[in-house]
Amino acid sequence: MRIAVLDNELCNPKKCSYECIAACPVNREGEECIYIGPDKFHPQINESLCIGCGLCHKKCPFNAWYIVNLPEEKKESPIMQYGVNGFRVFGLPVPFQGVVGLLGPNGTGKTSALRILSGQLAPNLGMVSEGRSKKDVYESLMKTHRGTELQNYFERLLKEDVKSVYKPQQVNLLPDVIKGTVKEALKNCPDEIIKQLELSAVLDRKLSEVSGGELQRVAIAAALAKDADIYYFDEPSSYLDVRQRVNVAMTIKKLAEKKLVMVVEHDLATLDIMADRIHIFYGSPGVYGIVSQPYSVRKGINNFLDGYIPEENVKFRDPLQFEATNEKKPSKTAAVAFDEMQKNYDQFSLTVDPGIIYQNEVVGVLGANGLGKTTFAKMLAERQDVKISYKPQYLDSDFAGTVAELLGTADRQDKIIMRQLGIERLMEKSVKNLSGGELQRVAIALCLMKDADLYLLDEPSAYLDVDQRMALAKILKSFGTVLIIDHDLMLINYVSDKAMLFTGEPGIRGHARVMTLNEGLNEFLKSLNVTFRKDPQTKRPRANKPDSVKDREQKEQGKYYL
Repeated sequence: MRIAVLDNELCNPKKCSYECIAACPVNREGEECIYIGPDKFHPQINESLCIGCGLCHKKCPFNAWYIVNLPEEKKESPIMQYGVNGFRVFGLPVPFQGVVGLLGPNGTGKTSALRILSGQLAPNLGMVSEGRSKKDVYESLMKTHRGTELQNYFERLLKEDVKSVYKPQQVNLLPDVIKGTVKEALKNCPDEIIKQLELSAVLDRKLSEVSGGELQRVAIAAALAKDADIYYFDEPSSYLDVRQRVNVAMTIKKLAEKKLVMVVEHDLATLDIMADRIHIFYGSPGVYGIVSQPYSVRKGINNFLDGYIPEENVKFRDPLQFEATNEKKPSKTAAVAFDEMQKNYDQFSLTVDPGIIYQNEVVGVLGANGLGKTTFAKMLAERQDVKISYKPQYLDSDFAGTVAELLGTADRQDKIIMRQLGIERLMEKSVKNLSGGELQRVAIALCLMKDADLYLLDEPSAYLDVDQRMALAKILKSFGTVLIIDHDLMLINYVSDKAMLFTGEPGIRGHARVMTLNEGLNEFLKSLNVTFRKDPQTKRPRANKPDSVKDREQKEQGKYYL
């Protein structure tokens, strides 16, 4: 089965001569495989006539066409197709008692699946030109999934007998939608949830004044406060520190004792703690996504990392490797040296011990939110004696132009970085229209393509999927001198030569010092009372479930990071 997908945002007939139509060999033989669509502007492809030569893709000056052959066994109709030559989703995850985790690359349909199951999006079964009624569609779905949990679920959706709550991905947009204070936004939220998510101290602040991590917890609290049959959480760990991620994971897991819960999550350690089963999403981002059968958490994550699902005989990419780097012998030349640094403001004090970051060294910054990590980053970025390229935590998408124009302001163009971050296909897109993950990758590329003595990246993993995080890790391992602040221990463990640990009391005082990576990870996790171990198959860091046998054993031995 062959599908053709056109990215309408990239397609720009005003700046081309319909090279795709002219190049098509089927068209040249007299048939209409590629033609101008009903809008009299964008081209369309008749997929039944397409021979898969790919000339339309090669000749398109904007790389707007995707021509893809689906796996041989994938012959059923999609659950959802977004227009003629549009993105499509095959299959759906199954609501199940407990927490169902959805794991896969961005752009493979996870959010679409949540919106369909929550009733926000009506599926069309790939029949984009037919005006089928909601009743007909759901009855078809019930027939297809007869005898499964999905049949019962669609019966309830048709009767509008399912109450659902949806926590969106981009919580940074909340202040644009909800005005007022945190207390006003959570007026119906029980005190127990507010205390559990540590929001008591920010209740009187305006939503526009709180941090990304606080916004995330406000959104989660608002979802938990509502009474529903099923709860959908889209990337609940973004902007949270490790302790908060464990706390949120345990809160969601407790909710699932009585309710159905489905979660999209890219932090594998959080998913390990939270989920009871996993659905893998795979395919071609932006083109199609396929939903796997459900698997146990460990098997699902490891199959995803292997890029191969043996039970379904599907290989969708090469394996991802998680062997941690050994600490490199430091260069004898310091890239950045700093004496003791202090900062005091708004009843918060930060002290940073003297330290040296050597050339070609990657230093991973560890610590809870509110201890001054971003403050330290900004203090470094303001120095005049060292050239620093800084990617801030919160990204600005107000640039009035395309990605190509924005990256044109960099000191150099690096095609390898752009290819590894998957930016080449974004070049003609407007910066204002980028998704959270796309904007993050563009910001990282812009930072790394500046000439600098030190590259300072603040939370680069936010909104990136696992594949994109590993692509970033591979870039940084072979790059220059880097200071990376992040809460994904998988990423920090993979790229870092040393650690910089921030300790103290969040919002009141912070203290930072540079140390070995193993010492930093162990001391950091001990302060959080959380233990990690390496998975024997993939070597990825795995969080032990709190109070499990392994958790208790490691704590007794004082080994919080094995």
